Amino acid sequence: MSQHNPTQPHSNAFSPFGYGLFALIWTASVLGNTGSFIRDVASAWLVTGLSDNPTAVALMQTAATLPVFLLALPAGVLSDIVDRRRLLIAVQILMASVSGTLLLLSHNHWLTVEWLIGLTFIGGIGAALFGPAWQAIVPELVPRHELKNAVALNSLGINIARAIGPATGGLLLASLGAMAAYGADVASYFFVIAALLYWKRPAKAKTELNEHFFGAFRAGLRYVRASHDLHRVLLRAALYFAFASAIWALLPLVARNMLQGTAGFYGMLLGAVGIGAIAGALLLPRLRSKLSHDGLLLLSALLSALVMLALAFSPPQWLALVLMLVLGIGWIIALTTLNGVAQAVLPDWVRGRGLAVYLMVFNGTLAAGSLTWGLIAQHAGLANTLLIAGAGLIISALLLKRLVLPAGEADLQPALHWAEPQVDADVDVRHGPVLIQIRYRVMPEDRAAFKQAIHKLAHARRRDGAYSWGLMAQTDDPNALLEWFLVESWQEHLRQHQRVSHADAELQQAVRQFHQGEEEPVVSHHIAI
Repeated sequence: MSQHNPTQPHSNAFSPFGYGLFALIWTASVLGNTGSFIRDVASAWLVTGLSDNPTAVALMQTAATLPVFLLALPAGVLSDIVDRRRLLIAVQILMASVSGTLLLLSHNHWLTVEWLIGLTFIGGIGAALFGPAWQAIVPELVPRHELKNAVALNSLGINIARAIGPATGGLLLASLGAMAAYGADVASYFFVIAALLYWKRPAKAKTELNEHFFGAFRAGLRYVRASHDLHRVLLRAALYFAFASAIWALLPLVARNMLQGTAGFYGMLLGAVGIGAIAGALLLPRLRSKLSHDGLLLLSALLSALVMLALAFSPPQWLALVLMLVLGIGWIIALTTLNGVAQAVLPDWVRGRGLAVYLMVFNGTLAAGSLTWGLIAQHAGLANTLLIAGAGLIISALLLKRLVLPAGEADLQPALHWAEPQVDADVDVRHGPVLIQIRYRVMPEDRAAFKQAIHKLAHARRRDGAYSWGLMAQTDDPNALLEWFLVESWQEHLRQHQRVSHADAELQQAVRQFHQGEEEPVVSHHIAI
């Protein structure tokens, strides 16, 4: 595991590669994703040969993304409470089994639309379990000041695989058949498993404060519900991908029916997306220096919409390849910006769960959007559907530009500044609920400003574990105000002590400056009996 360097030396887009473990796992992930793209292009093309129904074709995208929507949060809980390395190895074995089954079915000529959709759905379950844990390990591999660069490199790696995998898949499918494509995917999983086995991740010590599944699930929901910064990221992502999903759902049909392409040409289209994404990743550091997060997301929307509008007019194949390069640039700008901001607004203790919700929104929107655009195309035609989606993406991006994305610069490392609570007798840590009271003395002229400051603190209390919060005035003392909040158990309150961040500490200091008197505000704890 990397150590945080307090001096934070100068970094650039490729400096995370200076951390050997990150470089190793990144390389393995490129090989693994290449295999996945080979498998996906084979399955997507095979289903167009088995059925010319746009809804059936779009269901492949839905089958791949719906499990992530349904299982992302439980998967995020697992990634936060179990050994992430072991979880990732188990998931890789599951996904290799899916591709192995596809290989056997293709060998025996038993592949049908139903088999393809069903096995794609099982692969989606593996992706649901894999995604939060894989993204959550990034801060374990590089220091915090390299996090955004590492996230960008992960996106770059995916799109290198996107550039290589689909083209390779198309060639394998056209020259050697589906068995070769699925066999290449099975082989790719061994590289990822080997890299994960090489990583000697330090075992997390078991203590009485270790979270269990259902408690961790509730804590994750509380955090997401109270995090306004994450809400903005999720809303911007949902509306972007709702319209952008059209191109991914319909691209196999666009390649076959509108552009009169072959399996090889479809692979070239996806490969061009990957090459464009690589170019976009290389441009990102320069773009970040000139544009805000919101400017980057608007640029991405305009580029993606331009591609959809142009494809609606059935351009020649060479121009379609150029358009796919542009789509790749726009796509990686959106993915890297949204994912980077989501990573930056989440503390380590809930990172897997928070990213799981982000992935749930991302994949749920893609799943619903893909099915919706498939149904629209069935009635309105491919060209009209692309025009509608492109126009909708531009309009929504312009309207949402006012919903500013968070900067993601807050210090979310644990402050560990709360004093240990005094306990007169042995307390069962599982017992609860627990009531915490903080008594302040605030002058009447400061009360309005105090209430404004403490309501900001209330969001932090809820994010870190409180399920109820309130503020009361003492009837016989006009200067006495009582803040209270409820936590479900003594164990959860002790976890709260470990979760409070430096950013939360600043909110607390802003509240305490209104407290009058030489002594600190009086804190008391009460546990149900």
